[in-house]
Amino acid sequence: MRFKLLGIAATLAVAVVVPASAHHSHGAYQTEFLDLEGKVTEIHLMNPHSWVYIDVAGQGLWALEATFRSHLQRSGVQPGEVKPGDIVKVRCHRLRDGSRGCLLGFLWQANGKVDDWDGQGASPDEPWGRYALKR
Repeated sequence: MRFKLLGIAATLAVAVVVPASAHHSHGAYQTEFLDLEGKVTEIHLMNPHSWVYIDVAGQGLWALEATFRSHLQRSGVQPGEVKPGDIVKVRCHRLRDGSRGCLLGFLWQANGKVDDWDGQGASPDEPWGRYALKR
């Protein structure tokens, strides 16, 4: 019985620790949202994070970090849907160091389609405080 309890405790400890170490903190990003508009220069739907690069007039190139490819696809984002040359609007959390990088939340396409690119299942129409960046 003692060994059985020890085995259960060890299994639970591993189950808790492994997921916690599988992802990094969002502490590098500000909690407030930033809205940008620009032309897509590159898009990479991949694991562990997807990336969208946009050229914002008067500011230059911004790197936007998003969730992983399969999560985006489950959320309705399909490969080839957003392409270089497209003009998009984004809502993101800017890097704290002031560099031109963001954690991408939402992306609006020219056709009016808006997608959740951070995988949190939020809506851009809901109050932002409820979906503020989690630490």
